[in-house]
Amino acid sequence: MSDQGLRQRVDGRTLRAERTRRAITDAHLALLEEGELKPTAERIAERAGVSLRALWTNFKDMERLFAAAGERLMERQVAEFRPVPPELPLPRRIELYCEQRARLLELIAPAARAARIREPFSAQLRRNREWYINTAREEVETLFAAELAAAGDARSEVLDALTVAVTFTGWSMWRDDLHLDVPSATAVLRRVVSALLPDASTA
Repeated sequence: MSDQGLRQRVDGRTLRAERTRRAITDAHLALLEEGELKPTAERIAERAGVSLRALWTNFKDMERLFAAAGERLMERQVAEFRPVPPELPLPRRIELYCEQRARLLELIAPAARAARIREPFSAQLRRNREWYINTAREEVETLFAAELAAAGDARSEVLDALTVAVTFTGWSMWRDDLHLDVPSATAVLRRVVSALLPDASTA
């Protein structure tokens, strides 16, 4: 076989493997979205239309599947994300930010609910959660930099409170425990963020 033929064969195998991995990852997320909090490898393989052997060939263990699912969710969030212009007045920034935050929180909600069950036993799920919290915190620090600076000595406390409010911890309380619909939960999120942030222009 020529070098070119060998390269094409290898490339074809790589492409098929990538498609299989994507199918398995998407099947896992689809089952979570349907309310299966702990889908088994058998259920995931069945939904993906692959054999159980193919699943374990592509993912040596569930931790690697959790890592791939976290990356896939990140891709979906990036596709949905629209930066809020930091030069807008504070009320408008808060409004746009909270509307988008609600959409992103609803996007990750099924996976986040399922992860809470397995996190104590999964280092990868804990890493996924840590990445998510840090990313949300960094966005808050960037978008509301002036207001956080205006908080003075209370900056760290305000940032910590905002981090809880804008991540799934707060969202789950409103959606799952208080049984608020999305518009109502978004309104509460907006009220909390507004209450926590001092207006730098009047501080």
